[in-house]
Amino acid sequence: MNKKKYNISVEATLEVIGGKWKCVILCHLTHGKKRTSELKRLMPNITQKMLTQQLRELEEDGVINRIVYNQIPPKVEYELSEYGKSLEHILDSLCAWGETHIIKVYGDKSEVLEENILNN
Repeated sequence: MNKKKYNISVEATLEVIGGKWKCVILCHLTHGKKRTSELKRLMPNITQKMLTQQLRELEEDGVINRIVYNQIPPKVEYELSEYGKSLEHILDSLCAWGETHIIKVYGDKSEVLEENILNN
């Protein structure tokens, strides 16, 4: 197996959490375990296919855990792994920067930010 080469280390970070949805998923999981349907409800603009793909990639990278409960009907939840919890301060910083950016560009953040637990 060939070792991957990175120009700078942030490339490795973006390889794991880059893209439109991964950070959003991770931010929601900082508030506790979520079922797929809960994540979909919290992110109405993501397709089911994309949500499933992003969850699988985050699981493969060891950032989230998939918990399968042996019951009928089947129940699956996702949570941050211990490794994934190390991203919390990065996610908090990204959210804070985004809020500052929204205020700079739009003035009143309440006009452009959806109401949800992450925006309180």
